[in-house]
Amino acid sequence: MSKPKLLYNREEMLKLNIEVLQNRCNVTVMDIATIAHQQQSKYYKGVDIKLCIESVEKILTFRDVFHHIQFAAEVDRLAEEKMFKGPIQDILYYDLGLFGLDETLGLDVARNYGAIGQTNFGDIDVNKRGVVARLNEDGKKDGVVHTLMDDIVGAIAAAASTRVAQVMNEDLALENPSYQKISLFDLKNSKKGK
Repeated sequence: MSKPKLLYNREEMLKLNIEVLQNRCNVTVMDIATIAHQQQSKYYKGVDIKLCIESVEKILTFRDVFHHIQFAAEVDRLAEEKMFKGPIQDILYYDLGLFGLDETLGLDVARNYGAIGQTNFGDIDVNKRGVVARLNEDGKKDGVVHTLMDDIVGAIAAAASTRVAQVMNEDLALENPSYQKISLFDLKNSKKGK
């Protein structure tokens, strides 16, 4: 008996994540990028949606995010099919407000971009922007469970939003005429000269 495939490269993870988001909850990269774009447009004029799309796609290649998406999609599906036993079935099925594991998973995804990523996730989670609002509303319909996935989608948007801000700030720093870009090799060579 051959061992099942357990490890995936970045390209495979991106492809599988896009498929799961589409098939499980009808969410596209553009849906998530739109949330990141809206969030960052409050702070920066001229945010390029292409940068938001690139940021979402980058995050969808992270191994931890891959595990979060795959796990959340399956837990929601199993709850939807009423496959759990005991109190957890109803807690997941009806998305109990006091159940905090969905937010904990979301915070873990947003944590890829530090405290600002987590703050951005809190904003998206509370204000239910874009597709997150649709997932939240759909999850209230009988027979539909998005208990974990609405938070995962919001967290990906938050991480992407934070990455957009970081890239834009790096671009602003490069505009400073006194800024001198150096590489690790430059630092290594300067230590040798001492």
